[in-house]
Amino acid sequence: MIKDYKFLHKINFPTDLKKLRESDLQKVSNEIREEMIEAVAVTGGHLGAGLGVVELSVAIHYVFNTPKDKLIWDVGHQCYPHKILTGRKDKIRTLRQGGGLAGFTKRAESEYDPFGAAHSSTSISSALGMAEANKLSNKSDNVIAVIGDGAISAGMAYEAMNNAGASKTKMIVVLNDNDMSIAKPVGAMSTYLAKIFSGKIYFSLRETIKLIISAFSKRFSAKASKAEDLLRSAVTGGTLFSSLGFYYIGPIDGHDLNSLLPILKNARDSKHEGPILIHIKTKKGKGYTFAEDAKDNYHGVSKFNVKTGEQVKSSSKLPSYTKVFANTLLEHAKKDSKIVAVTAAMPGGTGLDIFGKEFPDRTFDVGIAEQHAVTFAAGLATENYKPYAVIYSTFLQRAYDQVVHDVAIQSLPVRFAIDRAGLVGADGPTHAGSFDITYLSTLPNFIVMAASDEAELVRMINTSTEINDRPCAFRYPRGTGLGSVLPPITEKIEIGKSKIIREGKKLAILNFGTRMNEVLKASENLRKKGVNITVVDARFAKPLDENLIWQLATTHEAIMTIEEGSIGGFGSHVVDFLSKKGLLDSDLKFRSMTLPDLFIDQDTPDNMYKTANLDASSIEEKILDLLNSNIILQKQK
Repeated sequence: MIKDYKFLHKINFPTDLKKLRESDLQKVSNEIREEMIEAVAVTGGHLGAGLGVVELSVAIHYVFNTPKDKLIWDVGHQCYPHKILTGRKDKIRTLRQGGGLAGFTKRAESEYDPFGAAHSSTSISSALGMAEANKLSNKSDNVIAVIGDGAISAGMAYEAMNNAGASKTKMIVVLNDNDMSIAKPVGAMSTYLAKIFSGKIYFSLRETIKLIISAFSKRFSAKASKAEDLLRSAVTGGTLFSSLGFYYIGPIDGHDLNSLLPILKNARDSKHEGPILIHIKTKKGKGYTFAEDAKDNYHGVSKFNVKTGEQVKSSSKLPSYTKVFANTLLEHAKKDSKIVAVTAAMPGGTGLDIFGKEFPDRTFDVGIAEQHAVTFAAGLATENYKPYAVIYSTFLQRAYDQVVHDVAIQSLPVRFAIDRAGLVGADGPTHAGSFDITYLSTLPNFIVMAASDEAELVRMINTSTEINDRPCAFRYPRGTGLGSVLPPITEKIEIGKSKIIREGKKLAILNFGTRMNEVLKASENLRKKGVNITVVDARFAKPLDENLIWQLATTHEAIMTIEEGSIGGFGSHVVDFLSKKGLLDSDLKFRSMTLPDLFIDQDTPDNMYKTANLDASSIEEKILDLLNSNIILQKQK
């Protein structure tokens, strides 16, 4: 910490927090909020969600006996105040940096993080598992799940609530309703929660009983429990949660410690058998004017000036891949009314906010519901529309069954625009696009493409508009392009056709995706050493350019594949083809370069690719090793 806070400098763990008077906790909250703003201004990261749960974080750690009592944060970017309170405040300025704190909860980082969370809507399921384990072990420890920031919109949350309500197992769910997720929430649930708050009613369990007693004579107090249930449903609109088997309390002001503390104590000490849901209202970005006033409440920010709120902008004037995608799709949509776009609560991150401004009726944000998004797109495809399911690689994993069952088996022409392909830097392994090449290219009827630069991305989008007999996917990374000249939207690619970039001898490299720039750097370094290699932009993992691969295999001594994905992807398909054709029975040597069989922690993208051995120097070293494995390298003419 840089500042000498009155309270916070004495608080290292929740046990220190418990030594304070309740009347001092708001001052502690104010200091945590200030420290969090100062820290994220240095590191960048998720700001608004954490600012909204400062009082809640303080109240939970004050009332409960963490880490013995388990606290699970849904969508772990809410957890920065929690990290400050649980032994990590001195490292808070290392958030999302190489070797520093993760931007989400992480089991390996602290015993106060009982469950890792970075994707949304997992808290109730994991908390129920812990609560059931407590019951089996005859433990009385509490389990608290905090779900919010839009995560309640996902189907998994309701699957968990349905199970929890029927289980009669005690657990506490705090619904943090902040009117926001990453974008403005959509769907019936957001409307339902808004209706609950329309009356601005905030009360506690104790206050409810007082209302009952004041409304009826004391001789009816024996029936208070039933009357309380009726009042909770009638006054607050908690019918849905009550019907799912939850004891519903709320809504209450999540920034008012005078309300939070007694309600959490009541829930902690309750002998009620079954889950309890405490519905709180918070403001995303609370306590920082610039965050409160921003459209996204400063959900995710780069480094910024605390006094002015101005964020540090990228010095690059090149457009991002995301923007190139959005602008290209927009141009096609102007000419083709059948083109529609689907996103799962990520319009800004995927560029569909640009598309949506021009075509609001043809843009569908379905909420945090990737499974629904994919099958919804499949339904659109059955009616001869051209749906683009625009989803981050890491989030598309959540809908794999729908991709297989609802799209691939039926050979429906859903077009998957896969953003954040490859390693993504500060968000770490939970958000890395490591597996999509593998999990898509194994599917019959699929076309799988990867852009080597932004110009190739445009060509792939152009091509996808006319693929009407089967699904296709094209992947592209986070960040800016290379400055390639963008082709017109009429320029397409022949399906399954690769492109030779450089011609050489002995070794041919088949590159799939945006490692091409590193391949060319390695190639140029080798050329200066007298080694000339063939470089191919593979473009397609499926279908493979079998004719070209055959030609390369019969005219070169070695073939190497390179991809920014896991084993089982492009390289595996190439070696399978070579094996089936008997080409590996000859003197042909083969190597593949993929992401390593491990999850790579957050760092800069460049450092992550060095760790993965997919940078130019690692590629060059691998080539020299391959050429020298069985033959003496001779200077080529």
